[in-house]
Amino acid sequence: MLSKIQKWGNSQGIRIPKKLLKNTHIQIGEEVDITAHIGRIIVEPTNKIHGRYDINDLADKMPDDYKPKEENWGIPVGKEVW
Repeated sequence: MLSKIQKWGNSQGIRIPKKLLKNTHIQIGEEVDITAHIGRIIVEPTNKIHGRYDINDLADKMPDDYKPKEENWGIPVGKEVW
């Protein structure tokens, strides 16, 4: 698939065809990592989805011995019901 590098304000840009994005499972607005390697530009999706982290990736990083506990938020200061 051919595309052209064009001026876009003070930067340069490449238009990526919709079909190519669909085939790579990259969505509009998704954050990508752009690197250069041996004369090539490589565009890869990050683990973020629309600026948010993937919950499965975050859960994988939790320690195996993690046990949730109740937090002490102090005494009520308003009309909270405890």
